[in-house]
Amino acid sequence: MKRRWMGLDYGTKTVGVAVSDSLGITAQGLETIHRKSGKKLRQTLARIDELTKEYNVEKIVLGLPKNMNNTLGDRALETMEFQDMVARRTGLEVVLWDERLTTMESERILMEGKVRREHRKERIDWMAASLILQSYMDSHPMTEETQD
Repeated sequence: MKRRWMGLDYGTKTVGVAVSDSLGITAQGLETIHRKSGKKLRQTLARIDELTKEYNVEKIVLGLPKNMNNTLGDRALETMEFQDMVARRTGLEVVLWDERLTTMESERILMEGKVRREHRKERIDWMAASLILQSYMDSHPMTEETQD
């Protein structure tokens, strides 16, 4: 069975999730995980773990929200803590990938696709996760060894 990679866009109340296709060529948005409180992550981590098993994921790419001047702010530090939690829960490698402007790019893509405003809000997180994962895959193509 082919292995896949997963992309995550970690937000204050949501986590956008995307997975690669089985050939490792394209990223597809999967879902948005919602939580009632920003600090309550147990159910979020459990859902990510379920999805990694369901999609046979071997690596997770987590968007790192750097500042435009390439520095790390509070959100980036929270994301790095989340990285550790996901790695412990899933037992998988979780790599950080620069996510600057992915939310704005997601909004632009959805607007150009004539997606209504109320529906854009539902899709923007997994769309951002797709862009994060696609950017990583374009820079780090899957090899035959990683697909076995």
